[in-house]
Amino acid sequence: MKVGVVGCGNISPVYLRVAQRFPEIEVVAVADTILERAAARAAEFSIPYVFSVEELLSHPQVEIVLNLTPPKAHASINRAALQAGKHVYTEKPFVTNREEAQQVLALAAQKNLYIGCAPDTVLGAGIQTCLKLIREGAIGEPVGATAFMLAPGHELWHPDPEFFYEEGGGPMLDMGPYYLTALVVLLGAMRRVAGLSRITRPTRLIESEPKRGQTIAVRTPTHITGAIEFANGALATVIMSFDVWAHRLPPIEIYGTEGTLAVPDPNTFGGPIWLRRSRSPDWQEVPLTHPYAEQYRGLGLAEMIQAIQEGRPNRLNGQLAYHVLDAMLAFNESSASGQHVVLESSCVPPEPMPESGLHEEPS
Repeated sequence: MKVGVVGCGNISPVYLRVAQRFPEIEVVAVADTILERAAARAAEFSIPYVFSVEELLSHPQVEIVLNLTPPKAHASINRAALQAGKHVYTEKPFVTNREEAQQVLALAAQKNLYIGCAPDTVLGAGIQTCLKLIREGAIGEPVGATAFMLAPGHELWHPDPEFFYEEGGGPMLDMGPYYLTALVVLLGAMRRVAGLSRITRPTRLIESEPKRGQTIAVRTPTHITGAIEFANGALATVIMSFDVWAHRLPPIEIYGTEGTLAVPDPNTFGGPIWLRRSRSPDWQEVPLTHPYAEQYRGLGLAEMIQAIQEGRPNRLNGQLAYHVLDAMLAFNESSASGQHVVLESSCVPPEPMPESGLHEEPS
């Protein structure tokens, strides 16, 4: 299917490289508010058309819009693409509030169009191997989990770090999608959330180029800690932070009645995976059983195209994206209210990926 990319910033090159590996994906156009940036990407990846955003959304060749804009633009681009009759695959987070998410989902249903949303790391070798282990009973019944993402902040390295500290940003909406989506894939839908959050520093100094020395006003919590209760009764402890210089916490661990599973970083596609069964003195590294262990951003787009062609739901669909957004927003709401938040949303976790993978061109 023919894809038009809106947003040619920091994340776009990896999507465009991976797209070339899947015969399902034909990128025909790129657009960006900075036209020169779009032109540079088109030249780099031999893409036929460079358009304004409006031109791309209305172009008859474009069947799917790949939305790689900053989070605050996700909802407006998603709605405009759906109104134009295009399917949409968007970078995470899905959007930045529930109202806009519901509008996008309703419009997609009305138009009978597909919605897909990152992260597609959960379709990779690491998380899929962990899902296979849990389904095979390697750790017995899941009882609990931990998920930790602690870093000092994106102003140290990102060329445009401002939006990470705006409303709709912060560590939960930026990095939380990787961790919470992985937990839903492995443990199922979430039922309620409790959280505490804070803004540690009211301003941030940019240390990366080209904006070194500029100051960012922080408008969203930068350290969030809390807990999730899943529909199956499992309990997870979560910390997401842009206020930590160093730590030795694991990215994700799943605790079961018969053992513990150390899950790889959900911001990657591969391993390592470690398993320690009950009463065993040693951890054992588990070989990956699925493909896509390397950088494969764009895998979710390819899977969605196959779903469209096969007439089935895509794995990273709008209901999953909305459920994860609902939970992420609930952490700060719980902190503000002093009460846990029962989620109004739910979802059916994605089906496991085939161990043979999707069809792709040889690398």
